[in-house]
Amino acid sequence: MEATIILVFVMGYLAITLEHSIKIDKLIPALVMMAICWALIALGLESFPEWFDSSKHALLDSFGTFSLEEKTHLMEETLLHHLGKTSEILVFLLGAMTIVEIIDYFDGFSTIKDFIKTKKKTKILWIFSILAFVLSAIIDNLTATIVLISILQKIVKDRSVRIWFAGLIIIAANAGGAWSPIGDVTTTMLWIGKKVTTGHLIGYLFVPSLLCMAVPALIASFLPAFKGDLNIEEVEEKKKSKFSSTMLYLGLGAIVFVPIFKMITHLPPYVGMMLSLGVVAIFAEIYSSSKFSMTEFGSQESDAHAHHSPVHYSLSKIELPSILFFLGILMAVAALESLGILFSFASSLQESMPALGTEMHASGVSDLVVLLLGVGSAVIDNVPLVAASLGMFSEPLDHELWHFIAFSAGTGGSMLIIGSAAGVVAMGMEKIDFFWYLKKISWLALIGFLVGSAAFMVTRTIF
Repeated sequence: MEATIILVFVMGYLAITLEHSIKIDKLIPALVMMAICWALIALGLESFPEWFDSSKHALLDSFGTFSLEEKTHLMEETLLHHLGKTSEILVFLLGAMTIVEIIDYFDGFSTIKDFIKTKKKTKILWIFSILAFVLSAIIDNLTATIVLISILQKIVKDRSVRIWFAGLIIIAANAGGAWSPIGDVTTTMLWIGKKVTTGHLIGYLFVPSLLCMAVPALIASFLPAFKGDLNIEEVEEKKKSKFSSTMLYLGLGAIVFVPIFKMITHLPPYVGMMLSLGVVAIFAEIYSSSKFSMTEFGSQESDAHAHHSPVHYSLSKIELPSILFFLGILMAVAALESLGILFSFASSLQESMPALGTEMHASGVSDLVVLLLGVGSAVIDNVPLVAASLGMFSEPLDHELWHFIAFSAGTGGSMLIIGSAAGVVAMGMEKIDFFWYLKKISWLALIGFLVGSAAFMVTRTIF
């Protein structure tokens, strides 16, 4: 039965990557794959010898001795646990996307657009790469990607040019998320799991992460796609709302407030995001009537605004297919994790690595294993891989292994567009083709990953 489940996952994964060839939206195979995998688990529950308890990050070897009733109860609890964890991400994502749309409703991003005076593609590339690197450390890589691609859509009208910038934003956002405890879901897991501390995480990973962003951006600046100036069409600008700057700073400030709220209350990030959304929505409702009494819009847009409040209008603009795709892919990976398949794979990988003598660290785990975990996080979601590593290794707080895992899992996902949350969101927002990214961007991400890993091997000797 395990082989059948793996086969279903592989076929679903292939259908997602071949979306443009088979003309089926990627959310459909993701949802079908998720449902079939869990259905097969339910039907073959009696035959599984082990189970991975995600709440305890431990493998239950005695699962085979459980009664069918106990197994069913544990499966339902596990399914509910994964749905809860996935829903945390989806609700957080919904909140962030709604705030971004509310900012856009008031033309807030035109304020940032006005700051960018240059038309040179290389300068714009560096501006967005640095912004992604810094913002992702503060507001997490997922939200930073949403915000920056939204801004990018206002500046670069040609989609064939824009997707190049989006590819580099993914690399920079994932690199920026790796050195901050709130920048990526995997580093947050290690931070909450008391494996790393903020000070050591920044000390170990800031330079490797910076190089992971800067080297691909430097190479990309010599590519033909980033040569010359942007062709910006001169169009008559519609009159901005007088609240555009206010809503931009309020919206971004509200998103930045989320990690602060989490540190104060220790509640999950989505709770803070809902509070931030509520506050932004209050001001949006207050400002909305003033906006339309002062500005002029085309008839179609005026009609759209006239029949909706700012919040309703912003919610109608959200990409729900991307949300459903995220649900499908994360729950499908959860199915593999629950059967202990990912855990067993990670364990067998560790055991099969040849002993490297003096090159092995005190932990007994070679750098090659962690590097392969980074490559694996591009193929399979990095969250269950890090979850498996939490159960596999018993190194103490702030051991170099945990920091290398944080870097490797955080930045390795950039090598495939569906290897990270930032990539999945960018794929949904810009309809980026899997194979286009593989051919054009993946090699840049690989170079950044390897350069950053080499830099980590140097910086860890300092601590």
